[in-house]
Amino acid sequence: MLPDFSAARALVVGDVMLDRYWSGRAGRISPEAPVPVVNVADEQARAGGAANVAMNMAALGAQVTLMGLIGEDAHGQQLDGLLAQQGVRRHWVRDGAGTICKLRVLSHHQQLIRLDFEQPFSAAAADELADRVAGVVADYDVLVLSDYAKGTLAQVERMITAARIAGVPVMIDPKGQDFSRYRAATLIKPNQSEFEAIVGACADETAIEEKGRGLMDQLQLDALLVTRSEHGMLLLEAGQQAYRLRAQTQEVFDVTGAGDTVMAVLAAAFAAGASLSQAARLANEAASLVVRKVGTSVVSVHELREHLKRKQAHLGYVAPSEAELIEQVRQAQARGERVVMTNGCFDILHAGHVRYLQEAAQLGDRLVVAVNSDASVRRLKGDSRPIVPLQARIEVLAALNCVDWVVPFDEETPQRLICAVRPDVLVKGGDYQPHEIAGAECVQAAGGEVKVLSFWDGFSTTDIVNRIRAQA
Repeated sequence: MLPDFSAARALVVGDVMLDRYWSGRAGRISPEAPVPVVNVADEQARAGGAANVAMNMAALGAQVTLMGLIGEDAHGQQLDGLLAQQGVRRHWVRDGAGTICKLRVLSHHQQLIRLDFEQPFSAAAADELADRVAGVVADYDVLVLSDYAKGTLAQVERMITAARIAGVPVMIDPKGQDFSRYRAATLIKPNQSEFEAIVGACADETAIEEKGRGLMDQLQLDALLVTRSEHGMLLLEAGQQAYRLRAQTQEVFDVTGAGDTVMAVLAAAFAAGASLSQAARLANEAASLVVRKVGTSVVSVHELREHLKRKQAHLGYVAPSEAELIEQVRQAQARGERVVMTNGCFDILHAGHVRYLQEAAQLGDRLVVAVNSDASVRRLKGDSRPIVPLQARIEVLAALNCVDWVVPFDEETPQRLICAVRPDVLVKGGDYQPHEIAGAECVQAAGGEVKVLSFWDGFSTTDIVNRIRAQA
């Protein structure tokens, strides 16, 4: 479920640039030098840097205003026109240095060379921009600062202070070796290389979390999001457990602008009322879409919605944490959806399991499946079980169309988890009486129902294991 992005009022400030692309066939080597000759067949221009962040937010339907430094030149006119077409409001400070432009020459979707056209901005222009931001920031739900180290955010401290005085959260895509400039921001979003350049090399996620929390304390940040390419993302919030997001598997054509898309979706979703963990999850999904495109691109709200629909239709959501699961369930219930929950070991998933889960799913709109951890299965079934490890069992269950959420638990019974989730219907298979089912009292006390379904005859994981061993 997507938040109402149209309710989000965002002010984006930062280094804006025009990204130009010349594409064509490179069929021979120049006789003048050992370089390919590209026969240019197509020219495109796109908004880059902070302008790309604003374009992405506008594509989601957010109300976006962009402020930055450009020149009185053709590149500035072209950039302004691109933003106007997408409904982005622009408030420019003009500077004699001109508009930053990056020209990329491509052949067969591969970049051969990049030519940058840029000059340093004046200190007076950066000061004027900071004054203008301070004067309007109170009118917005979020301030997004996109730093490409080009000089637009030379007075970033003044912008942060003005936003915090106005009670407006500040989200920053940082750059450079001095993160102290971003002190008191709500959140900063470095990639892992940028993060390690500040805190030192991190051998694993534990080190990232430890050093990340240290950086948060040092800079008085509310949150930190470290993007880690193929390793996903790590969100740290003050007073909360780390929230890890796995990278979504896909073919990658171009990572240009992917960080802008992440920041745009993160900030727009947060401004529209989503929690930081929800916003980070949506940003992670959007990143998986934008890297499939060539060049600086945007992800529309339609693309994101359809992507999530397809994913939900074919792959249940594996909850990264109990808190995230509960948040998702509460949202579904607020929409009037009836949430069903069941649990089990599901070791060697067979047709009996599938039929049982399909029958359980028919009792409501959404199905939560709680799965015993490996240690929990061993305590229940003996040291020879489980045959299939937890992660594999979770992936198979999540692939069933009837399953919406999968979450593991480590206790012998799921009572604590069920009481925390509070489904509308609790389902168990077997010869139980409703009052004998773990979590039944909590569900009934909250106004829910408890149902007992019969397991399908002729199917048993234990029987399957015994037959395999007999034939071995």
